[in-house]
Amino acid sequence: MSRIAVEPVAAGEVTRQAAARIAVETHGPGFTELTEAVRRFVAGSGIRTGFATLFCRHSSASLLIGENADPDVRRDLLAALDRLAPRHAGYVHDAEGPDDMPGHIRAMLTGASLAVPILEGRLALGTWQGLFLAEHRDAPHRREVLVYLSGG
Repeated sequence: MSRIAVEPVAAGEVTRQAAARIAVETHGPGFTELTEAVRRFVAGSGIRTGFATLFCRHSSASLLIGENADPDVRRDLLAALDRLAPRHAGYVHDAEGPDDMPGHIRAMLTGASLAVPILEGRLALGTWQGLFLAEHRDAPHRREVLVYLSGG
């Protein structure tokens, strides 16, 4: 049986909030790392303990937390998404091209929002974790990600 221990690391009132919009110009399928932009926003917010919530305002792009050390991981993730939601698979919804419906499926699988704890004024990500916008369409797009911080 696994041993589980809970260690309190912070407590207090929610006294601050901040919101921002991140605009991303994509170049077609792939991942754009947002970690540094969100880190700077958190650092300037004055929030020491709380949450960062990210929301992607699109149905064929998504957000994920993934490894940010080895770019081969992102290439493998794109290949896996291609296998899970291939283009030209006979989808009924094809009015916007063969990449649109697979883009919706990939966005559904990876998600539109993330929540990341803030501890000691910093994102509480793991050593190799980064925040990414995933573009699922073939053509370049302008994408928006909303970031909302709350804490104290």
